[in-house]
This record gives sequence, C-alpha cells and structure tokens, in this order.
Amino acid sequence: MAGRVEGKVAFITGAARGQGRSHALRLAEEGADIIAVDICENIDSVTPYYPLATEDELKETVRLVEALDRRIVAHRADVRDRAALQRAFDDGVAQLGGVDIVVANAGIATYGRSWEFTAEQWRDMIDVNLTGVFNTAVVAIPTMIEQGRGGSIMFTSSIGGLKGIQQVAHYVAAKHGIVGLMRTMANELGPHSIRVNTIHPTNVDTIMIQNPGTYGMFSPGDPEPSQEKAMPGFMSLNTLPVPWVESIDISNAVLFLGSDEARYVTGVTFPVDAGAYVK
Repeated sequence: MAGRVEGKVAFITGAARGQGRSHALRLAEEGADIIAVDICENIDSVTPYYPLATEDELKETVRLVEALDRRIVAHRADVRDRAALQRAFDDGVAQLGGVDIVVANAGIATYGRSWEFTAEQWRDMIDVNLTGVFNTAVVAIPTMIEQGRGGSIMFTSSIGGLKGIQQVAHYVAAKHGIVGLMRTMANELGPHSIRVNTIHPTNVDTIMIQNPGTYGMFSPGDPEPSQEKAMPGFMSLNTLPVPWVESIDISNAVLFLGSDEARYVTGVTFPVDAGAYVK
C-alpha cells in the first residue's frame, strides 16, 4: 500500500532534532524524500536558556531518514540568511527532483517581561521566527509555481499565535505575524493550487520547553525553577489533562496537511493544542 505522501519531496527547516526531525521521519515513513536544513550553531540570546542543535544531530536525522529507505539532502543554513537557505533548497531540489511540501519549523524561544527584552532578544526572535519563516517560503515558492503541480506550505506557529502569553511577548508577536503571512499567501497561491496553513501547538516536549527559562515562566521569581515546580502551570494551560504534547502529535498534523487528504484545506490555523486555545 502506497504511503500517504509517496513520491513527494518535503523541505523542512529546524530538522536536526525535536519537531523538525520528527516531521522528517513521519513524512519519510509515508514515502517522502527530505530536504533538511538546520543552523547547527548557537544564537547568543538563546544560549542562556538552552543550546541549539548541532551538526551531529543533523547527521543523525540523515541516518534515521536513510534507515527508512528514503533519500535526504541535508545542509547547515540559517533561516535568517536567505541566500544560504536558497542554496540549500536549490541543491535539494536538484538532487531530489522538485518540492511538494514546505515546513517552516525552525524557531527559538527566550523569556522575560515585554518591556525588559534587549534589542538583541527582540531582533533575534523576529528574525528567526518571522523573517526566517518568510524566507523559507520565499525560496521555495517560485519552484513550486514553475512545477505546476501544486503543493502544501506549513508554518509552525503556536498557541501563542492565537492569544497572548505572558513572558514571551516577542515570541507571541512573531507567531501572530506568520498567521497574517499565511492568510495572505494562501490567497496569493491558491490559483496555483498551493495550500498554505499554520499549525498551532501547545507546549511540545522538546528542549524548547524543557529548560529553566520555561520553568521560570510558570514559577516567576523562583531562583531555582524546575520542571516539578512548573508542572501546575504546564497543566493549567491545557483543557485536556496533559502538561504538553509530543512531537509526533504535531508531525501527524504535518502529514495530514501535506498529503492529498487535505487537498482543499488552505488558509487554516490548525491547532494541536490539547484544548489550550479554548481555555
């Protein structure tokens, strides 16, 4: 039985670990080949909270996809650098024969009260989480149009792209921004049968939430925040009785939206949020 995305090629940013790796593997399981990109180096404003992915982690994504008997082209590239991202994308397309699915997944998180963010923190957040998403779409769209076979573009937003969340105003601003971008691109690209949607997770069990910065959001003022202390806050965010969801839960949404099963789904804010938005 053919896979749900058999014969398709997916371009995924932030693919070295976490949600990005999970998306690559889930799509590969269902027949897609992968163009994988990750920065594989730290960003100074983020490292006080958690380290970013490494080149070894990207190599592990390659190994895991190849173990599924799918092809993968992986490059180090910063989504803030459109020229580098274009080179990585073009090489992947040349080797794999086109692109059908784009997942703008790369993102960062830092924490603090809105009026206390440094200029660097604000700039890095907007550059990665908003401009980086824009760049990811822009490098792929001309090829998708030229191919004439339609496709699916997805932006990883957040529950913070639908409502305000304290301590992450810059993140919320960026995640709201890509919703506006998605809605506009959905209209612009509809005549080309290219669908554009955003996905809105609640907290996902990756290093982006499993760090002292996130724990401190839920226990403000505590000099030694911990997961245990933060757990009531994690639980309070969702309607369903879970503190977070898993990467595979988001990957299943990516698979659906990237497949022909969602051929008429575009311009949608798609929550995978354990009921966080309705709470």
